Amino acid sequence: MLADDHPFVLLGIRATLVAHGGFTIVGEATGPSSLVRLMGQTSCDVLVTDLTMPGAAGDVDDGLRLIRRIRGGWPDVRIVVLTSLTNAAILRSIMSDGVIGMLNKSESMDELAAAIRAAGAGRSYVSQSILRTLAEASGEPLGMSPMRNLSPRQREVIDMFVRGKSISEIARDLGRDVRTVSRQKRDAMAKMGVSNDPGLFAYVRAYGLSQGVEQEA
Repeated sequence: MLADDHPFVLLGIRATLVAHGGFTIVGEATGPSSLVRLMGQTSCDVLVTDLTMPGAAGDVDDGLRLIRRIRGGWPDVRIVVLTSLTNAAILRSIMSDGVIGMLNKSESMDELAAAIRAAGAGRSYVSQSILRTLAEASGEPLGMSPMRNLSPRQREVIDMFVRGKSISEIARDLGRDVRTVSRQKRDAMAKMGVSNDPGLFAYVRAYGLSQGVEQEA
């Protein structure tokens, strides 16, 4: 499903997806209220939406509030956000709200197709321009991160989790109780400021945590 308040943007996205093939567009919306109505009528696997879609008076809130409403009403839908914002705090908030993909509107439409495919497969995708914005705001080069704030066991659990292991598999491999591993993951996420798995995967992609773990192990 596609949502953007600029018809030409929708036209460009549609043309790109048709050219790439393998996508089915089930609906399009041009504002927050029309998007919420459409989602109530039509199911979709992936939603590609602009973050800011100012609507008419009395319209549904846009921005982060719209993302949170979509996440609350349709938790299984994977959200890919298009934005021209460069505020690192807002970008981090978007990731923490469960968005699985995020791209700047300046990125190529080909990259959007890659992001949608990743979302469809349950993988996080954050574009390079947004990664740079997050890295610059952190004051650290890309690939460095607050990973050092985690305990060695927390780093170990997060590294295994982002590589595709379940909590049960991690507990078995490390010889720990499932509840212990779950708590270590939860505490690590709290230190990183993320509240859910999509936010964790986006954070990992932004800061290169997996690579950092390998260097510190």
